[in-house]
Amino acid sequence: MVTGRVGPVTDGEPARRPGALTAPRAPVGGAAPSPPRTLHTPHSPSPSEVQMSTARTRPVPGGAAQDTGAFAWWRSLGPGGRRAFGGAFGGYALDSYDYFALPLGMVAIAAYFGLDNGQTGLLTTVTLVVSALGGALAGILADRIGRVRALIATVATYAVFTVLCGFATSYEMLIVFRALQGLGFGGEWAVGAILVAEYARSTHRGRTLGAVQSAWAVGWALAVAVYTLVFGFLDADTAWRVLFWTGALPALLVVYVRRNVSDAPEAAERRRASGERGSLTAVFRGDLRSVTLCATLLSTGVQGGYYTLATWVPTYLASERGLTVVGTGGYLALLISGAFAGYLTGGYLTDRIGRKNNIVLFAALSAAAVLAYTSLPEGADGLLLVLGFPLGFCMSAIFSGFGSYLSELYPAAVRGTGQGFTYNSGRAVGAFLPTLVGFLSDSWGVGGALALGAAGYGLAVLALAGLPETRGRELA
Repeated sequence: MVTGRVGPVTDGEPARRPGALTAPRAPVGGAAPSPPRTLHTPHSPSPSEVQMSTARTRPVPGGAAQDTGAFAWWRSLGPGGRRAFGGAFGGYALDSYDYFALPLGMVAIAAYFGLDNGQTGLLTTVTLVVSALGGALAGILADRIGRVRALIATVATYAVFTVLCGFATSYEMLIVFRALQGLGFGGEWAVGAILVAEYARSTHRGRTLGAVQSAWAVGWALAVAVYTLVFGFLDADTAWRVLFWTGALPALLVVYVRRNVSDAPEAAERRRASGERGSLTAVFRGDLRSVTLCATLLSTGVQGGYYTLATWVPTYLASERGLTVVGTGGYLALLISGAFAGYLTGGYLTDRIGRKNNIVLFAALSAAAVLAYTSLPEGADGLLLVLGFPLGFCMSAIFSGFGSYLSELYPAAVRGTGQGFTYNSGRAVGAFLPTLVGFLSDSWGVGGALALGAAGYGLAVLALAGLPETRGRELA
């Protein structure tokens, strides 16, 4: 009779696959029966099993298997890390949404308050300059009270003051509310990126933070969709206010983060054990001084180029290309879809070719795309449309490595302070480029002045000379 055999393997006994069929051999000449022979049933692996075995794992020394599938970065986070990712992704998407309420409504706001280009550019500059203070404060707060609590504080701040912008009755009041919105806007990315980076494995950190960064494109797309809807049904004097009022959405995220997200346990323990309290002076001591200065210059160059384009492209399309609201939304759709693809691709490449090489590659491509985008002759709207995707792709892919790179440059005790200060100080200094474009546009035209954004990318490449490569570095 054929029976199934399961049970422990004893010394000298060959291991058998659970569920294999066995049959005893008949004794020969009165000898003791031989050990049972295993009868394996034929089995051909299904295509899905083959795909899982080849795409998701590969052997590594020691006999273990390393997950290498397309979503290995997601699986490696674990339940707590995935919840943290959700909180950071949502926070950054809504951060983007609230930020773009101003550039998208800028034409209507300028008409309502009777502003020139210099004054409208100042609204963006004030937001970004104050965001440097907000980012530094949020970073220090994250090192002192934890990442999650600091994240909640930043999201609540930018939500409240975005809504208040919709109630502004004068240009001066709008500037004040927009500046205070910058406090929360500046801190959210740094805190959220650190929270996720401390959960992520070193081999997947670039892709993981690149995925968080892609939330910016999601929020941007949502803002464009709401803008198109609101300005399509309401008069411009009311529509820009409604656009700001929809900035109350992040309040729902605060509830989720409070209930579901916690700091990475190992990183939190290292931070407590160090005895160091987050302080700005700590990132200017010893070897960290040169790191902080060069990282700030890097951030200045990249963000100067980016925010110049993000602020003025909608105005450029409307004022110099004469596009309607729907037309502008159509052009921006390609720009945003390119940005989303760029964030994800840049995250992958920063793990493959290194943090510095990824930045150099996309700095060169972004500068070239900017010059091509703004040098087109009149009537070349078809080419303008085609160039929207590569422009969005290149100027976004360069950011994908920032979250992982800045996190790896600093130890746990001052990681929040270092990342918050360098990223947002660079944002504040780079913010003067949009204002400069605003003033120069009166004589150069918006398209010509936008070419200044390309200069920022050259500064970013120079700054990398003073920074180390950190790909594969474990967080200290």
